[in-house]
Amino acid sequence: MGLKSYKPITPGRRFMQIVDRAEITTDKPLKSLVRGKRRINGRNNTGRVMMRHRGGGHKRRYRMVDFRREKDGVTGKVATIEYDPNRSARIALIHYLDGEKRYILATDTMKVGDVIDNGKGADVEPGNHMPLEQIPDGARIHNVELKPGRGGQLARAAGAGATLMSKEGNYAHVRLPSGEMRLVLLKCRATLGGVGNAEHSLEASGKAGRSRWKGYRPYVRGMAMNPCDHPHGGGEGRSKGGNHPQSPNGIPAKGYKTRKKKKYSNKLIVHRRK
Repeated sequence: MGLKSYKPITPGRRFMQIVDRAEITTDKPLKSLVRGKRRINGRNNTGRVMMRHRGGGHKRRYRMVDFRREKDGVTGKVATIEYDPNRSARIALIHYLDGEKRYILATDTMKVGDVIDNGKGADVEPGNHMPLEQIPDGARIHNVELKPGRGGQLARAAGAGATLMSKEGNYAHVRLPSGEMRLVLLKCRATLGGVGNAEHSLEASGKAGRSRWKGYRPYVRGMAMNPCDHPHGGGEGRSKGGNHPQSPNGIPAKGYKTRKKKKYSNKLIVHRRK
């Protein structure tokens, strides 16, 4: 897998660079594991816009990805590696020996025909899902649980991978992709290896239209507006009018901490990300 560039036959193609999709084996998802997806477009449950510059985009169908991986003792085989429009990572269709089929996150070394296992009896091999107490120190992991049985919540994006640093008492020290060091219960599960499609971060869209396909609308700088439209508007030349960076409704845009000071999980964070 690598990056694919194009001949500059149009201005949009000149700087376009995408990940080669040679690893994807099929372009049709399994119907029984696909659901309809309602568009939210940056709105909350009351219909108000909470995040600006969202809307439009191509219609998507949601793939039911198994983040819990609770089928212990049942061996599965990788049938296909597929594209998922709802996430940056690739997904893999698993055929279990009991006849059930499920989607999981594809690891960076996963290919069609590989065999995977879940649970305490699984071998320490990439793609296998097991409790942290069974994983050796220094191993690269992803799809890490925060609460036993809830399903993986950490390190799920393309190319992501956490590191199991050490174990102490009932907790494991896990270094997340952001650099944060966090305590996670040893009973929580994780998948060995890193998430695939690591070159995703090197993609260049080449034109504004590809952002519209993904549901991102144009962004107009506040400094280019009038004072009645934005706190940064107006003034002679390029000036913010003495205002700190903020949104049109006055919410700080840089250095604004949103995490609750009394959040219960603060005691589980050993070292904050930079």
